Amino acid sequence: MTALDPRIKLRHLACFLEVARFGQVGRAAEQLHVTQPAVSKTLKELEEVLRTRLFSRTPRGLVLSPAGERFHEYAATALAALQEGVASVRRERATAETALRLGALPTVAARLLPAAVDELVAARPDVVVDLASGPNRFLLERLKSRELDLVVGRLADPEAMTGLAFEQLYSEPMRVVVRPDHPLVREENVPPAAIARFPLLLPGRRDITRPLVERWLLANRVPPPARRIETVSSDFARALLARTEAVWIISEGVVALDLEAGTLAGLPFDTAITAGPVGMTTRADERPAPVVALFTAIVRRRAAELRRTGSAGHNEPLSGSVERSLPPRGGTR
Repeated sequence: MTALDPRIKLRHLACFLEVARFGQVGRAAEQLHVTQPAVSKTLKELEEVLRTRLFSRTPRGLVLSPAGERFHEYAATALAALQEGVASVRRERATAETALRLGALPTVAARLLPAAVDELVAARPDVVVDLASGPNRFLLERLKSRELDLVVGRLADPEAMTGLAFEQLYSEPMRVVVRPDHPLVREENVPPAAIARFPLLLPGRRDITRPLVERWLLANRVPPPARRIETVSSDFARALLARTEAVWIISEGVVALDLEAGTLAGLPFDTAITAGPVGMTTRADERPAPVVALFTAIVRRRAAELRRTGSAGHNEPLSGSVERSLPPRGGTR
């Protein structure tokens, strides 16, 4: 790793970022509580160290040069990370607690994570786990903005993985489930097309698993259902299945415990083409904190146990991590 030039100080980064934010030396000086000549001098020092101009003067004020735009991305990230680190240390010192900010999709929240979180807090009683759930893209954006330390769930589309790294734990298919006394459970050799006779619950159109469901329906020539409901609420889906003859297509991990308990029944359809990688997503540009490293090791071992017992979907031997680390520029979609 190239050593940072010792002539670059925090005041250089702070000054540069404020001038970039306001486009005016005067406004930046007010924000920093220094004089305008001090801001100009600091910028000049930084440009001399970098050997390039960071701003261009226009009738509307100062604008970033191409080199300034590149430097801005890294300077903003570095200063934000340092500020978060300082705040984190102060919080821990004040509360004597360590926080693990965890994002999880429902596919892992019910089966993989409870045992892993229980093991973590048993080993580290000082750790407080803050668990957030929601759509995959929402969780990844929170991970990029450093509101989360780790996200566990399915692999996202390439454009959403900018600046992130993904480590696969296992592969998981979708399942077609109904209540235990559903008419289709009693039928023999029931074809997939038969589900169109009943209300069908699908993941929402923006859900990461929706294309997998569409592929399966098309491959099995399932006609448009009599009624269709799109939802990401597993509580709603379970309640609806309990009182109606609806059919639910959902990630296996969400209903694994229901199937084991017999509160839901899986229809015997081949859903192998819906299998997708489930794993851990982290920021690719930083070393994880000790508590994050400990938790990821626990999750790896728990996932390995699921694979050995055959309860983690259609599994194949894994060969380590799959990294989708891309340059951070333009990665905030």
